[in-house]
Amino acid sequence: MASTADEVSTDEGLCSPPSVAPPFTPHFLFKVGEVWYEAVAELERRQSGEVLLLAQRRVRKEALTGHCLVRRLPSPSTYMRRRRLVEEVQLAFRLHHPSIAQVHHLGVYGDAPHVVMEYVPGPSLETLVTASVVRGRAMSEDFALYVGVELTEALHYAHMLMDEEGRSLGIVHRDVNPRHVVVGPHGEVKLMSFGAAYSLLVGREESPKSLVRGDVAYASPEYIRRESLTPRSDVFSLGVLLVELLTGTHLFDVADVPRPPQGRRLRAESIPSLPLKQMRALLASFDSDFVEKAVAALAPDVKAILHTTLHANPEERFASAAELRDALRAAQSRRGEPYGRREVVGEVAQVLSEGGRMRDKVEFGEAGLYPEGLDAHELMVSKEK
Repeated sequence: MASTADEVSTDEGLCSPPSVAPPFTPHFLFKVGEVWYEAVAELERRQSGEVLLLAQRRVRKEALTGHCLVRRLPSPSTYMRRRRLVEEVQLAFRLHHPSIAQVHHLGVYGDAPHVVMEYVPGPSLETLVTASVVRGRAMSEDFALYVGVELTEALHYAHMLMDEEGRSLGIVHRDVNPRHVVVGPHGEVKLMSFGAAYSLLVGREESPKSLVRGDVAYASPEYIRRESLTPRSDVFSLGVLLVELLTGTHLFDVADVPRPPQGRRLRAESIPSLPLKQMRALLASFDSDFVEKAVAALAPDVKAILHTTLHANPEERFASAAELRDALRAAQSRRGEPYGRREVVGEVAQVLSEGGRMRDKVEFGEAGLYPEGLDAHELMVSKEK
C-alpha cells in the first residue's frame, strides 16, 4: 500500500558541517534504573542544537561493556514537534536488524530529550566519499556493491515490518544518504537514522503539507512533487548514494539550474545540502540521459542496475529493495573474487590513510577519525626572525 508524503521527525541540520567543539570534560548525564550514563566525549554539534555524545554505562561503580551513543536534542518548541519526536523513537524501537543501529531509550533530562542508541565506531559514507575524492580515486566497485546489498537488506526489512496484529507499518525511510550510513570496525554497515521515516503507525502525527524533511539532494522525484511514497522512493535515494560512492560525484549538480517557476511554496525543515527550489527544477527535466552522463564510465552491468534504480517514474524502478538486492548480488557473483568484511576493513583503512594526508586542507566533518594534535609535516614552520 502506498504511503502518503506525510512529514515526520528527522535529524535537523544533518547537512550542515559540525561546529568545533570546546574542550570536553567527562560528566554524569542521567540514570535509568540502576544504570548510570556518563558522557566521555563529544562527537559532534549540529546547527540544529543537537549534540552527539559518546557515553559509558555503569552499574554502581562497574562499567558495562562497550559504549553507547547519546543524542541530546533541542527541546521541541511545539506540541506537534514533541509528538513527532516521541513517535520517531517509538518507530525506531520496533527496528531490530543487523544493519540498523538499535535505539534503546528516550528520556527527558535537564529539560532536553536524550535518545540512547547503539554506537558504531567508524566513518560515515560521507567521510569515505570525501576521502576518496581527496585521494583522486572513488571507492571500489566491490565496496559499493557490498554496501548496496547491506543497505537493501536493511531497507527491505523495514519496508516489510508489521505490527502486532499483522498489519504493514508502511515504513519508508525518506532520508537514505551517506551521512546516515556508518561502516563499523569489522566491516559491518549500519543505517543510523530513521528520523525522517514515514509510517502508517496508528496515531502518527502529520506535519505541514508544505514541509520537506530529510536531505532533498537524495529525495525521489515523487517526494519533491509531494506525491505518494512507496519503497521505490527509498530505492531511488539509494541509487543516488551508490552513484556518489562509485564516481565520487553527486548525481545532481545545481550550479547552473534555471530558476524554477513560481507556485506553491515548499520549505525544508532542516538545511539541505542542495537548495530545494533548484532540486525541483532539476527533477522536472530528469531522465535517463541525465543518469547516463553520471554513470558512463562504470561497468555495463552496474550501469544497467543504476538506470533501473534511478528511473524518474517509480513504476519503472525495481519494485522493492529486495529486487535491487538480488540484482546487486548477481553483479557481485560476476566479479569472481570474494569481497566481504575483511576486504571492507582493508579498503576503508586505505582510503582514510590516503585521503587523510590532505586533512589540513579538507574538512572531513567527523571527529575522532584521526589522532589529535600536530603531525610532523605540520611542525615545519618558519622561525621568527
